[in-house]
Amino acid sequence: MLPTQRPRRNRKSEVIRDMVQETRLTTHDFIFPLFLIEGQNQALEVKSMPGIYRYSADKIIEEVGQCVELGIKTFAPFPSINDALKDRLARESANPEGLYLKTVADIKRQFPDVVLMTDVAMDPYSSDGHDGVVDAESGEILNDATLEVLGQMALAQARAGADIIGPSDMMDGRVAWIRRVLDENAFSHVSIMSYTAKYASAFYGPFRDALDSAPKKGDKKSYQMNPANKREALRELALDEAEGADMVMIKPALSYLDVIHAVKERTHLPVTAYNVSGEYAMVKAAAQNGWLDGEKTMMEVLTSIKRAGADAILTYFAKEAAAVLRRG
Repeated sequence: MLPTQRPRRNRKSEVIRDMVQETRLTTHDFIFPLFLIEGQNQALEVKSMPGIYRYSADKIIEEVGQCVELGIKTFAPFPSINDALKDRLARESANPEGLYLKTVADIKRQFPDVVLMTDVAMDPYSSDGHDGVVDAESGEILNDATLEVLGQMALAQARAGADIIGPSDMMDGRVAWIRRVLDENAFSHVSIMSYTAKYASAFYGPFRDALDSAPKKGDKKSYQMNPANKREALRELALDEAEGADMVMIKPALSYLDVIHAVKERTHLPVTAYNVSGEYAMVKAAAQNGWLDGEKTMMEVLTSIKRAGADAILTYFAKEAAAVLRRG
């Protein structure tokens, strides 16, 4: 018997395929992470991330301007801090005259309509390279002592002009703590995008190369999540919702599409996903070797993340993908 159902009829021409396409990318989906370094007139390519640069403050302003022309309106700057400014309590993170906060303020001054999501975690500023305060004797990451630091860091970022605070530390209770600090200081309008499920992943290597922020001792497995766990992400989601998060994030993205989907099915909050440095580097390396069509693979990766349930995607592909979308 010949088939009575013929799904191929909906694929028979480009016009029909476009008409019934279920998932569409736009530049509004993208949050572009940017790397900030000291100096002037600096644009240094990250060797493990072809096409991605570490920018001095003047050059990062130029980069934001170019991206705005392409339709990208949301950025997530990450700083590389001089070792001489680091200490175990990350005091430089709250310095209004420091590199990061001054640059955040400068970007908002020159581009008041862009959205800046700032990173709240101790590791860029910590002499220990961890996301929390390290006990000098035991080496334990001290959860509650870290909350004090994170609160002051978030407040300083809000004062500098941050639109969205992104706590990436994975300390227990940090969303409620930061929300309280912001509200008590007249920053109830500043949003929190919680790194709800940040996994202890092997895909972060190029990012740590870019910012020299790897732990000096040990690893981050006592606070970042086990890659084998999905139900734990739903527990973290429930806590973040109860504590006042405005948006939730899954990190990494590509190997965690099932987690993105599970979270999306259980929350009414916007869900974001971080297409991390290692995921970017894999595609770039394969493309440079001629093993993959880099542009097509990039667009397929980003589409899959959105299809899984992400409302927004932090991705190093943002600028390149925006140019592809502009070409149509």
